[in-house]
Amino acid sequence: MDPNVLLSRRFLTQNRLMTLLMIFYVFGTIYGYYWYKDQLVETVRTHPAWQLPFVPDSPTASLFFTIAALWLWLSPFGAGQSKFARGARGVIEALAVVTSIKYGVWATVIIFASAAYGSPIVWQDWMLIVSHLSMAVCAVLYGRFFLYGMIAVGVAAVWTLLNDIVDYSFGVYPSLPQSLDDRLIGVAIFTFALTAFSVGLAAIVSLANRRASRVGAVRSEV
Repeated sequence: MDPNVLLSRRFLTQNRLMTLLMIFYVFGTIYGYYWYKDQLVETVRTHPAWQLPFVPDSPTASLFFTIAALWLWLSPFGAGQSKFARGARGVIEALAVVTSIKYGVWATVIIFASAAYGSPIVWQDWMLIVSHLSMAVCAVLYGRFFLYGMIAVGVAAVWTLLNDIVDYSFGVYPSLPQSLDDRLIGVAIFTFALTAFSVGLAAIVSLANRRASRVGAVRSEV
């Protein structure tokens, strides 16, 4: 089959594939929050309540993408939506792309980095690698069909950067393998750099979408 067909909006947003995508993301998001249960309980016990939303990074990214994908499925072009609804949708979509790319890559790199410093990779790690890389890939594939603009990218950048600051200033970052406990500064630097990369890639996707829309509009007028 032609790769262009497999990457097309028509193929990727067909009902069967979107149903399967939603099933994986809904259950994956629920399991992700369950995965963080011990750290969430510890945060409630030892930290101020306002820091709690900054703890479950990957599940929240998955939640953003689930909402964005559902919006894409039910209203692919935002027809009939108010200005406020379109703005809210854009922010959720931008957050979905930025955070899914970031934490999809982050978890994978952290697992392999911990292995390089002596931590064994077990089957749960391979499960995390596959699921998190899938998050990043889906963000790029489906982000091409989202409606968010550069203002929404800016909002997503501020939130994600704030998340990093809270994580590494107040110690609510995701639990690290023991082999990386003494390399926290390096992990933090990598995390901030990955935020910049993810925001940049989300911006590129948005600009490419706008350009494709303009080209399509011109062609339709010819």
